[in-house]
Amino acid sequence: MSTADTLKDRGIEQFMQQDYEQAADTFRQAIDQYEEDGAADMVAEMQVNLGLALHMLGQHENALEQMNMARALFVQIDDTTRTAQALGNMARVYAKMGNTEQAITNYREASAMFMDLGDEENYGQTVMAIADLQLRSGKIMQAAATYEVGLEYVKQPNARQRLMKNLLSLRDKITGTGGDQADEQS
Repeated sequence: MSTADTLKDRGIEQFMQQDYEQAADTFRQAIDQYEEDGAADMVAEMQVNLGLALHMLGQHENALEQMNMARALFVQIDDTTRTAQALGNMARVYAKMGNTEQAITNYREASAMFMDLGDEENYGQTVMAIADLQLRSGKIMQAAATYEVGLEYVKQPNARQRLMKNLLSLRDKITGTGGDQADEQS
C-alpha cells in the first residue's frame, strides 16, 4: 500500500471517529502525496474528503472550494459517477448554508447523472434528499410526490424512508389511488 493510500485510510478513519480537524490535516497530506504520485483522480477524491471534513468543521466556503475543484477534474476526465457524488456532497453543504435552491439544483444534476448511469440506488437516495429539502421548505405536497419517486428506487429504505413509504401507501388506500388500483383495472 502506498503512503498516499495509507494517509487516505487514516483520514477516513479519523473522519469516522469525528476527529474532523485531524482528518482534514491527513487529507491535505494525502493530497500532497497523490500529487507527487501523479494520481490526479485521487487528488480530487481527497479534495472531496477534505471538503467533507471542512464542512463538518463549519468551514462551508472552503469545503465548497475543495469539492468544486474535484468536481471540475472529474468532469475533465469524464468520471460521471464521481462527478455526481461530488455534486451531491456540494448540495449537502449548500443545504447546511441555507441555500436550498442551489442544493436542489446540485441534487437534480447528480440524480440525472445517476439515472443515466443506471445507478438506481444512488438516484433514489438523491431524489429523497431533494424531497427532504422540499419538506423543510414547507412544500409538503411537492415533497410527498418527490419522496414517492425516490422510494421506487431505494432497495433498502431506512426507518424514516419505510415510515414515508407506509404513509404514502396509507394515503393511496384512503384515496383509492396507487399501483394496486391500476393493477385491478388492467
